[in-house]
Amino acid sequence: MNKGIVILISGPSGVGKGTVVKEILRDGDKYALSISATTRNKREGEVDGVSYFFISKEEFRSRIEQGLMLEYAEYCGNFYGTPKAYVDEMVNKGKNIILEIEVQGAENVKRIMPEAVSIFVMPPDMNALESRLRSRGTEDEETVRKRLDTAAVEMEKAVCYDYIVVNDRLEDCIDDIKSIISAESHKNINMVNFVKGVLEK
Repeated sequence: MNKGIVILISGPSGVGKGTVVKEILRDGDKYALSISATTRNKREGEVDGVSYFFISKEEFRSRIEQGLMLEYAEYCGNFYGTPKAYVDEMVNKGKNIILEIEVQGAENVKRIMPEAVSIFVMPPDMNALESRLRSRGTEDEETVRKRLDTAAVEMEKAVCYDYIVVNDRLEDCIDDIKSIISAESHKNINMVNFVKGVLEK
């Protein structure tokens, strides 16, 4: 069985990356979504190992020290991060595992897993991004402006990614990302063993 690949998907708030990831995950058993670990308390309806891996701060710090977290951050007094073991497990099962991740986290993962495929989802222009943010109707003017300022900084980092995909039309964006994953998966085949297997048949 061929191994899966690690896919990092980043993009500014409002670009639609969450919707893109959700649609890609519908595509059968080929994909898995990375599950983060957190030290915050479990909320009603959340399931350990599905919503998050819920662990203590002591356990989280221990994993950091042992190099078992691909990336992590502290937010409002709690740690959040990506456990390396779960990602490795999915890859070894032949799953293409998706990490929907912010720019700094993606940089950290790339340092540890340079073979990971990084994709930055870009809006067609800033006006389109602003329109999408405002159409949510969930944030005040100050928050919208902060998100746009953050987006501009994040998009400067897009050139560091393996691929940039513009989300102008959702269906096209999804197709483009699936095509990238398909091409990268074929590169991932161990060609020596593959050829040997064909010759032995």
